[in-house]
Amino acid sequence: MVITMDIKKRIDELVDIITEADYNYHTLDNPTISDQEYDKYLRELFDLEEQYPEYIREDSPTRRVGGKVLDEFKKITHKIPMMSLSNVFNESEIRDFDERIRKEGIIPEYVCELKIDGLSVSLIYEHGKLISGATRGDGVVGEDITENVKTIKTIPLKINKDIDIEVRGEIYMSKNVFESINRIREEQGKPLLQNPRNAAAGSIRQLDSKIAAQRKLDSFIYHLPNPEDYGIKTHNEALDFMKELGFKTNPNNRLVGNIDEVMEFINYHTLNRDKLPYEIDGIVIKLNNIKEQKELGFTAKYPRWATAYKFPATEVLTKLTDIIFTVGRTGQITPNAVLEPVLVQGSTIRKATLHNEKYVIDHDIKIGDIVSIIKAGDVIPAVLGPKVERRTGNEIDFKMITKCPICDSYLVKKEDEADYFCPNEHCPARKIESLTHYVSRDAMNIDGLGDAIIEDLYNLKYISKISDIYDLEKYKKDIMELEGYGDKSVTNMLEAIENSKSNSLERLIFGLGIRQVGSKTAKILAKHYLTMDNLINTSKEELSSIHDIGDIIAESILKYFSNDKNIEEINKLKEYGINMNYIGNTEIVNNEEITGKTFVITGTLSRPRDEIKEIIETNGGNVTGSVSKKTDVVIVGNDPGSKYDKAKELGITIWNEEDLNNILK
Repeated sequence: MVITMDIKKRIDELVDIITEADYNYHTLDNPTISDQEYDKYLRELFDLEEQYPEYIREDSPTRRVGGKVLDEFKKITHKIPMMSLSNVFNESEIRDFDERIRKEGIIPEYVCELKIDGLSVSLIYEHGKLISGATRGDGVVGEDITENVKTIKTIPLKINKDIDIEVRGEIYMSKNVFESINRIREEQGKPLLQNPRNAAAGSIRQLDSKIAAQRKLDSFIYHLPNPEDYGIKTHNEALDFMKELGFKTNPNNRLVGNIDEVMEFINYHTLNRDKLPYEIDGIVIKLNNIKEQKELGFTAKYPRWATAYKFPATEVLTKLTDIIFTVGRTGQITPNAVLEPVLVQGSTIRKATLHNEKYVIDHDIKIGDIVSIIKAGDVIPAVLGPKVERRTGNEIDFKMITKCPICDSYLVKKEDEADYFCPNEHCPARKIESLTHYVSRDAMNIDGLGDAIIEDLYNLKYISKISDIYDLEKYKKDIMELEGYGDKSVTNMLEAIENSKSNSLERLIFGLGIRQVGSKTAKILAKHYLTMDNLINTSKEELSSIHDIGDIIAESILKYFSNDKNIEEINKLKEYGINMNYIGNTEIVNNEEITGKTFVITGTLSRPRDEIKEIIETNGGNVTGSVSKKTDVVIVGNDPGSKYDKAKELGITIWNEEDLNNILK
């Protein structure tokens, strides 16, 4: 009897040692014993259980090797339905989700989670022991995958409390395991697994649990269906509670204070998701407060308090149905692809630039081609090229036009340039584009004067040149009578026009549309010359001597100001009271803590970020939007988010606002 009790005690000890080792290694990623020790304990446990099967525990780690073969999967009805999440695809839709919550009188706090690309699972424990695992199925009834779930080492067979509980999460296959399995399958001449997600789903649905065990699946637990039963008030507390019970939760989960920090989290993981050891296909955003979750409730299909941002496809295929030509503000002619509408990275694309004749010819693009579309820099739709193998023979070769599509003037092209231009300075298309550019956000930033409104006002002959914008007050009554133009919208538009008169000089310079002069160059010129008259009266030698202003830009500036009509227009703007001076600090203060260094600002500070950016630039520093190895200092405010974490990870110097103020003093 004593010997028997000693054996039972030893089996219990071995189960506890191996279970703890599994938890530390697979869940905490912190191994506490060597592989050799682990194998020794596991071998001893196998041997004892073989000799004394009456002492095999339900939660024994030997149960994870599989071996039970099922004829079919039984069905399990979920006590609480496993609902899916609504999807959002871009920042606008994410902010709409936030706005809907705020309209209910809630000031939201969110938990952001990585959306694991795997298979959803429900786990049920009674008195702390795993009794069942089930797939989502149709949300009401799922398949019983208990035997296969037991083979996953990050899913505890026994949790740390003697309680009844259901938790939900995702079963997945890591990238390394996926690649390893495919290497072996290739050597054996077997078909390769398509991707980790399908591999995980196929593995967990094997009727032979030994096969599932060989696939080395993993898990993350992320949802407690009934948190209030355990006195839990927030989703973040629920995650901590489930981790304490022994479940593996994702260390990248982040509690954030507002929707701007949600966007920071999304942007960071959009850029860095390839570095993760597993696949993700988006970000899940959940309202943190459980009481507020219950207040919002559910639609027929989705919870109102959570949504999933889906990473968009980076490259998609569609048909190029036509090539049309547009005229820019400088007269540049651009061929544009007309596409069958397609969703690319969160937005529907119907047109994309083809840049110039050379681009189309070099890429062998034809009308009727199936083409590959991306968003260059995640912003601008671009045509990569045709899928030549998809051609039917009915495609039409590209042919460059010889006349302006708007004014019918013959196009011109310099020998050393790829672009064609309309030489007619009075071409209506050029004028509309120049007006649209002038009022744009980075130029004079006149809210309420969008592209369509500019075109309407031009066609009605209310405006034909920039200075006419400041004379629109006299047409106020006429504009208000137009369809779609109300009293409030017209009043706001006229106020925005009036407010633009006080903009700093760099906005005006950029707004004039001088060829080769972008917003950055405009600011360099404004800070150097201080007034419009100084810039007008400059020389090529002086322009060329300015850092970042080369001969080509200098010649373009001189050509613009040598045109009497341009000078006449600037004088007209002066008469309307448009500011012609640079508003800002022109002196660069040499501060050894700031000068020549690169800064990133994150979190909520007592002053607007633009103000702090201006201070840093005045002291010779440079401000960028993302943290990298080239970043010297990260300035953090309240709730700094992922940029702060990245800075700590890279060992970058971190200042708070008080540190910055002390250095400035």
